[in-house]
Amino acid sequence: MSLKVGVIGTGMIGQDHIRRLTEVLSGVDVVAVTDIVQDRARAAAPRGAAVFDTPQALISSDAVEAVVICSWGPAHEEQLLACIAAGKPVFCEKPLVTSEAAARRVMEAEVIVGRRLVQVGFMRRFDADYRRLKRVIDGGSLGAPLMFHSVHRNASVPVGLYTSDMPLNDTLVHDADISRWLLSDEIIGVEVRVPRRSTRGGDLRDPVIVLLHTASGVLVDVEISVNIAYGYDIRGEVSCEQGVAALPNRPATVISDRHGIRQAIPEDWRERFIEAYDQEFREWIVAASEGTATGPSTWDGYAATLTADAALRAVSSGGLERIAMIDKPALYDVPLALAAE
Repeated sequence: MSLKVGVIGTGMIGQDHIRRLTEVLSGVDVVAVTDIVQDRARAAAPRGAAVFDTPQALISSDAVEAVVICSWGPAHEEQLLACIAAGKPVFCEKPLVTSEAAARRVMEAEVIVGRRLVQVGFMRRFDADYRRLKRVIDGGSLGAPLMFHSVHRNASVPVGLYTSDMPLNDTLVHDADISRWLLSDEIIGVEVRVPRRSTRGGDLRDPVIVLLHTASGVLVDVEISVNIAYGYDIRGEVSCEQGVAALPNRPATVISDRHGIRQAIPEDWRERFIEAYDQEFREWIVAASEGTATGPSTWDGYAATLTADAALRAVSSGGLERIAMIDKPALYDVPLALAAE
């Protein structure tokens, strides 16, 4: 029997997930959609799917068993709380929410229910290359990790829609989450350094270097460049006591001919992580069909939010900004090493 899903938000990522759920994956039917722009919702709705006027109406519908949230970040809290109150599993695209207080309210609601209902869309954890890198780290053959270098480069970002704070409160959350997961560690402090600005970015604060301090003493440096021009380039390399392990460049094919040696670069996130997006939804569908959630949790969304908040403070202060986390509720007390396996 197929899981009946409603999708909130039918912009670029919402439309891509609808395509994924209707054309690529099995065991799921998109039975409802909604968007603040109703014409866009109607255009994106699969044949036979209902178009609701509001997210609340979609969440409350008896026809909807689970929800996918692809709306803009400030709307997430209200929609997540409604899904939890309705007892419906929900996949929420990042960011989970846009403030620490909101993250804590969502956590409190989920803890009261007594079971995990929320999965956050940190798709890198489902990427085969990152999973192989994690197995190397966890296997211990290279000794303890000492440093992790993470690179996040976009060819460009939409002018006017991407603000100067977004490299730190929107883009950084992916690197923060994958660092926590790979290293099975929590981030306790953040520093930010801003070099000369790229002329391609106008007034945008780009690029930036972020230094994440973990509880065990590992240092993570994150390079964020969102107007690099040449393509979408994601890299990661961990330095350990007895060696180094790095992600392969994607796509892996290298061409050698009379013009030299070259390798194609993905155009955007959809090309680079298409298989990871598919896999995260495969695993979510299985869990949601059983009335629960898997993978990145509300706690992980909370941790990423705290990291982004600290980064925004650090870019202003110029110093190390500490992160203070509440005690982790037992509901989320799953070792990071096992969280997506």
